[in-house]
Parts: sequence; structure tokens; C-alpha cells
Amino acid sequence: MPAARTDLCFHALGDGVRRTILDRLRAGELSAGEIAGGFDISWPAVSRHLRLLKEAGLVHERRAGRQRLYALNRATLQQTVGHWVALFDARWAGNLRSLKDYVERSQPPRGTP
Repeated sequence: MPAARTDLCFHALGDGVRRTILDRLRAGELSAGEIAGGFDISWPAVSRHLRLLKEAGLVHERRAGRQRLYALNRATLQQTVGHWVALFDARWAGNLRSLKDYVERSQPPRGTP
């Protein structure tokens, strides 16, 4: 994934309202009105949050008549956040292996006083 897209995803995730929207969408598709109804902010503010989430590729929008329905894009979330976390997991695993090897080399053989 291009760095600019990754930066946009993390920027989108940096706001609590947008994280709450994504959390609500985990259960399934919601209309824009259903999403907005759960917040104590204006409809235009919710609309801006949804637009940014769409631009980041974290949500899909589809139209059903006059209604806009939003769904979580799990693939983008996994590709950005999942990949980033996996890099740290791999590094930690390598560091822990190195520490284990060091400790094992540093200890006297068993049975040695």
C-alpha cells in the first residue's frame, strides 16, 4: 500500500469519532442517518468524518434509493493497520529469540556449581 494511503488511514484512525464509527460498522452496514444519530455533533461534521473514512478506504458507501449505506472495509484496515502491527510483532519475536539465545549462552551448563 502506498505511503500516502497508509498515512491517510492512520490520520483517519487518529480521531475518536471516526474510530467509533468504524467500531459501530463492525456489526454491519448502517445508513448515514443511523451513524449520525449516535453522536452529539452536527450532521455536516459526521458527513466530513464519513468522507475522510471513505477517502482512506476504510469504509464503503453504497446507495439504496435516497439512502447512503456504509460498511467497514476490513481489507484496507487489515492491509494498513494489520501490516504495520505485524512489522512490530516480527521485530519483537526476533528480539525475544535473541534474548533467549543470549540467556541460554550466559548460563553455566546444568550440573555445574
